Amino acid sequence: MSTAVCTNPSLASLPASARTTTAAAVPPAVRRGAWQIAPGEAMSLKARTASMLRVRQGRVWVTADAGTAAPSEDLVLAPGESLAVPAGQRIVMEAWDGYGATYSWDPAA
Repeated sequence: MSTAVCTNPSLASLPASARTTTAAAVPPAVRRGAWQIAPGEAMSLKARTASMLRVRQGRVWVTADAGTAAPSEDLVLAPGESLAVPAGQRIVMEAWDGYGATYSWDPAA
C-alpha cells in the first residue's frame, strides 16, 4: 500500500524558504487541499463517517469491499467524478495510468 500525501496543512508548517521550492513542485489542485497518489501505488481508505471521494486530476481505479448488501465492484473515476462512500466502507484505489492522480476525501454533504 502507498502513502498519500496531503500537502495543504504540511506546506503551512514549512519554513518560508522551503515552502516556495516545495509549492512549485506540487500541482495546484493538491495545494488546494487535495491528496495525491503516485503512479503504480495503491492505497486503502476506510470511511469513519459517510464520505465523498472526488477525483480532481488523473483517473483512479476504485474497488469497494464486498458486503452482504452488495458485491465488490471495480470503478474507474475520471476528473470531476465522485463516489459516495458510506460510513464503515473500505475502498482500495490506485492511479489508473502512469501519471498518478489527485483527489479529495470529504464528509458527505
